[in-house]
Amino acid sequence: MSRTKKIVLWSGLGLLSLLALCVILFLTFDWNRAKPWINSRVSEATGRPFSINGDLSLTWHRGQEELSGWRGKIPWPLLSAQNVTLGNPEWATAAPNLAEVDHLSFSVNPLQLLNHKIVIPTLVLGRPNVTLQRAADNKNNWTLKSGDPSKWKLELGRLQLNEGKVRLVDAIKRADLKADIASLKDQDSSGFRLGWKLGGTFNGERVTGSGKSGGILALQATKDPFPVEADLRIGKTSIIIDGTATNPKSLASINTRLKLSGPSMADLYPITGVLLPETPPYATEGSLTGVFNKDGGDWTYEKFKGKVGSSDLAGSLKYESKKPRPLLSGELVSNLLRLEDLGPVIGADSNKDKTKRGAPTVAVTDKVLPKQDFDTKKWQTIDADVKFTGRKVIAKKDLPIDSLVTEIHLKDGVLSLTPLNFGIAGGNMVSTVKLDGRGKIIKAQMKISARRLKLKELFPPFDLMKASIGEVNGDASLSATGNSVGAMLASSNGEIKALINQGTVSKLLLEQIGLNVGSIILTSLFGDKQVNINCMASDFSVTNGLMDTRTFVVDTDEAVLLVAGQIDLAKEQLNLKINPRSRSFHLVSLRSPIYVTGKFKTPKVALDKGAIAMKAGSALALGFLAPLAALIPLMNAGGAEDSGCTKLLAEAKIKPIAPPPGKTYQEKSTSK
Repeated sequence: MSRTKKIVLWSGLGLLSLLALCVILFLTFDWNRAKPWINSRVSEATGRPFSINGDLSLTWHRGQEELSGWRGKIPWPLLSAQNVTLGNPEWATAAPNLAEVDHLSFSVNPLQLLNHKIVIPTLVLGRPNVTLQRAADNKNNWTLKSGDPSKWKLELGRLQLNEGKVRLVDAIKRADLKADIASLKDQDSSGFRLGWKLGGTFNGERVTGSGKSGGILALQATKDPFPVEADLRIGKTSIIIDGTATNPKSLASINTRLKLSGPSMADLYPITGVLLPETPPYATEGSLTGVFNKDGGDWTYEKFKGKVGSSDLAGSLKYESKKPRPLLSGELVSNLLRLEDLGPVIGADSNKDKTKRGAPTVAVTDKVLPKQDFDTKKWQTIDADVKFTGRKVIAKKDLPIDSLVTEIHLKDGVLSLTPLNFGIAGGNMVSTVKLDGRGKIIKAQMKISARRLKLKELFPPFDLMKASIGEVNGDASLSATGNSVGAMLASSNGEIKALINQGTVSKLLLEQIGLNVGSIILTSLFGDKQVNINCMASDFSVTNGLMDTRTFVVDTDEAVLLVAGQIDLAKEQLNLKINPRSRSFHLVSLRSPIYVTGKFKTPKVALDKGAIAMKAGSALALGFLAPLAALIPLMNAGGAEDSGCTKLLAEAKIKPIAPPPGKTYQEKSTSK
């Protein structure tokens, strides 16, 4: 053997011996001696005190299979450590440490250590005790960054939990939640490996719940689904989730079935940050999909169905985390809408219903207009563009409303219903409502146009109107200030006009209004007939909630009804006088002014007793002269003066106007 070959042989044997010695050293080395170095490197990489307080051992295994070539053949160290702690930043005082673990194991990519990267594909935690904390300034203890840049970087791929406890303390959400985690005994192909129970408080509400999830949580971008199932109760709101998440580190994608129920949708605001109105008890179920981002995320609750009160509700809503405010958009449809279920939206529900949804009750008074204030504090936290359609409306018998369509727009604290359309009495009532909630007191503006309302349908309980023919058209323009419907009406200013320019009405109805007793008897015996309406025109000026009749006339072939007086929306008081004037001869007539007075809640109708007494006294005196003459004072030969329909209709057709909110009609006119 040549000298060169001997040198190569001995060199090879020496290298093999050195490698064998290294392997023996690695296999027999007491890795507890490396704990100070590991503690130091991890502390430097995370910016937190890290300590392995128990035994540390190391074994070797094959690297990740997805690595190709020679890199995939390099063995990786698998470290197991007992009694491990990861500390908190100084400001986090909810617990001494972010995490305390009885046992953990993880493998490290040895090649990445050369690049100052600690790459851990999977971290297994046994019986962890984790406390997550977020401060009022939005800083948190789970973002592992040191104050000074470190040349070492930590990359954690997946997290596997066995049993343990997790606590979340969040100053922003006023949350203190605790979850007990345990491995499931019965594991199937659904992917659920862990069960958990939840308790604590959230925004001052008690929280309870339970659920299941997968055993391995992917912390880096991955398409692997992480199954989640939860049944939570926050206060009186119930939330049931059944679905999957991908990339749970940032919850980049959520796809679940979501069931929501509770006493009022307004209760969802502190939970979701989505501003919804007060409602009766509700329950919905639909598909929730979306992604989280630094501003909150984009979410779609689509194809949901449910009930709100006794009304059905379906549709889709989309939440987008835009700037300067998030946007809620979508479309809602109710095929069968009970009008009473909209009462909580304007504070018009009863104390009994308020108690059911946990809202404060109001003192019982003789008032009927809603007095509950709108909560405008949250109006500037979100924008909205939502269309609502009530295809069939179920209302009280005296409200002939059959459908409702509105578009709800909320932008920078200004709420607009444009349009707010009702199908009513066979016609339409088209409205626009604008509520500016940016100040302490809401500034309101409203315009209403009623078109082709059928007389026979306008007063459903009144049988005598069922044969009437004709249509009512009207317009109103009002402005107001106030934080409730009642307060707005009490301060309203503007004009209200309505007219009928053709049609018929029941003669018996007119006779009853005019108290023509003889005609009532005859009509009842021999039948009713329809009387032509020449015109009906009403024109109210509204000043500080006081509706004043500038004109109110009903002109027919049989009679003219002249109405004068006021309607006080602030005091909810009626003060109207109706003067009936017959155009035809009546055998017996007790014509006298009719007074409509009293509160809205308890209106009163009374006759002019003095006028009736004078007629009765005259009849008694003449009765001594001749029995037939006693009828003379009770007879009406007709011939009432013309009411001037042409002029009235022309005036009523002039569109009403309203001053800016907070100004009266007179101030508006003077400023011109």
